[in-house]
Amino acid sequence: MGNLLTVRDLHVRYHTDGADVYALNGINLDINRGEVVGLVGETGAGKSTLALSIMKLLPADFGEIIKGSICFDDINVTDSDNLRMQKLRGRRISMIFQDPMTSLNPTMTIGKQIYEVLKLHHPQMDEKEKWRRVEQVLQMVGIPPSRKNDYPHQFSGGMKQRVVIAISLVCEPELLIADEPTTALDVTIQAQILALMSNLRTELNTAMLLITHDLGIVAEFCDRVAVEYCGEIIEYGSVEDIFSKKFNHPYTEGLFKCIVNVLEKTERLTPIKGYMADPTDLPRGCKFADRCDYCTDKCRLESPDIYTLSNGHGIKCYRFQKGEIEI
Repeated sequence: MGNLLTVRDLHVRYHTDGADVYALNGINLDINRGEVVGLVGETGAGKSTLALSIMKLLPADFGEIIKGSICFDDINVTDSDNLRMQKLRGRRISMIFQDPMTSLNPTMTIGKQIYEVLKLHHPQMDEKEKWRRVEQVLQMVGIPPSRKNDYPHQFSGGMKQRVVIAISLVCEPELLIADEPTTALDVTIQAQILALMSNLRTELNTAMLLITHDLGIVAEFCDRVAVEYCGEIIEYGSVEDIFSKKFNHPYTEGLFKCIVNVLEKTERLTPIKGYMADPTDLPRGCKFADRCDYCTDKCRLESPDIYTLSNGHGIKCYRFQKGEIEI
């Protein structure tokens, strides 16, 4: 397939009046062409910060990449200026933001908002060709082209999300970042949006980074999974490796225990004890140590490396160091 996106040792800080927030702390991630990678983790893990870093949309007044690199194909995103990123965003990399209600301009028709993307990235197209493409992409996402002159308030939440997807896909990008694209939608509409994205992936061979809290969506939709905690990737691997539950990071184990098993009768779910570490004052060793049932003195003193088990399945935990667990 070939590598499309490479993130290496990425560190991001948010500088606030009170203290620095250590949002990303050495992220490593690869996405191949045509591949769907799921990024999971609880709120505050740094998932959206990673997405904004890839798009180079961190707030300029207090967000900063202080170390590491992001490479998209042959482009060093970390060193690219605003002009180069403007040419890249929407054309080769697109992003679906969390809330479709706030992603659209209420004063412009949906057709005009899609048209603006073509106007920016394909100025050589004549007017008729641009509007033909607008109608084509609306049809692709299941919206009648006759509604191109309607405004966002005339659409339901699910239809707004379809419009946002149409905007992000009109230039047929090579990478689509979807930041919890179904969170604000009901279950039925969620299924429709995921089916739509799956079809578009087949038609356009678009690689995707799917950010979500829903492990069920990841199991159904993704090729590989990365689990993020306190700004670190603490486990990654194929969907089969992660969901087989044979070997998992203690945090991933905890996430699975929070899911209802419809085949078992239970009075309560088993939540992960404690709280995520304070991102302004991270612990010296493993960031999950205070919540982990397997924690040792070594875990509190030193942060573990990623240990690769097989087939690219990696876990950031001393239990998987050679000799600790029979693999």
